[in-house]
Amino acid sequence: MYTLEQIKKAMQAKGYVWFDSSTNYDINIVGVRTSSTGKAVTNKFDDFITVAYKLNGEQKFHCWKCTTDPGTKAVKEFHNPNGVARLVPNQYRGSHRVDLHQGKYEALKQQKPVKVYRDKNKDMTFDESTIQEGLFGINIHRSNPKTESEFVENWSEGCQVFKAAKDFAEFMKICNESKKVHGNSFTYTLIESKDIA
Repeated sequence: MYTLEQIKKAMQAKGYVWFDSSTNYDINIVGVRTSSTGKAVTNKFDDFITVAYKLNGEQKFHCWKCTTDPGTKAVKEFHNPNGVARLVPNQYRGSHRVDLHQGKYEALKQQKPVKVYRDKNKDMTFDESTIQEGLFGINIHRSNPKTESEFVENWSEGCQVFKAAKDFAEFMKICNESKKVHGNSFTYTLIESKDIA
C-alpha cells in the first residue's frame, strides 16, 4: 500500500500534472505497477490504483488492489492478432470517460489514444519491444461482480482491473461525483513502484 505523499512525490519527479485545486473532486487517478516482479506474468492482483482529491477542503486518498497487467489466460488466448496489450507507463491526459464497459456496466472507458506493449509469443514473459498507440479498449473496470477475484486470467487483456467489487464501486462513486463538477473526462497515469522513493 502507498501513501498520498509517496504518489504525489513520484508524480512530480516525473513532471506529470498533479491536480491540486481546492475544487471538490478534482481527482488524480494513478496506477502503480509492481516493478519487483519484472516482466513475469504473475496472474495476480499485485498492483494498485490510487485516487487523491479534496472534498470541502479536506484531502482524501484511497489505495486499492488491482492489476495493470494481463493474466495468464489473456496472454495465452489473446484476441488481437498483434498480441496481448499491456499499458505503457505514462500520463494519459483526458484518456477516459464514465461509460459502459463492454456495454454492460459503468466503468472508466478509454476515449483517447494510449500506448501499449504488444506480446504474442505466449512465453509468460511480457515483451516490451513492440509498442502501438491507439484506441484499444484499455478500460478501468472490476473483476468478479460480487466479490474478489484471486487470479487475473482474462479479466485483463490490457485493462486496469480492480480485485474487489466493493473497491471498484467506491471508485466509480468518486468518479461520478467528479463528473458532475469537472465533466466527463479523466486523466489516468501509470507509474512503476520503482518510481516511488
